[in-house]
Amino acid sequence: MKNTININGINIYAYHGCLDEEAAIGGNYTVDISLITDFSKSFGSDILLDTIDYSLVYDIVKQEMAVRSKLIEHVANRIAQRLTSEITLPLLGYKILVTKHNPPMNGQIKDVQVEICG
Repeated sequence: MKNTININGINIYAYHGCLDEEAAIGGNYTVDISLITDFSKSFGSDILLDTIDYSLVYDIVKQEMAVRSKLIEHVANRIAQRLTSEITLPLLGYKILVTKHNPPMNGQIKDVQVEICG
């Protein structure tokens, strides 16, 4: 059975970007995670070990977003690697969406997003 857990709207202030100013000033980011696994055992057990602990997911995102990268692609990949290695249930798939709000560009842009699927 395939089931999905979505953890949406993880808001983080971080210091990613290629510009020196981004390293000094930082900016607002949002991370959305979708994890596909079989957590049907938890339907009857009501035990956290039989599903994905989304507080673990949040902690991984928070820790990886705190490590400066020039590219949000790099951050998203690090998050994916940690999730796939630290979640105990077998992951059948995932989607990680990292949104950088108000990127410094020569024009008005609401945000840019990187999506990694596996």
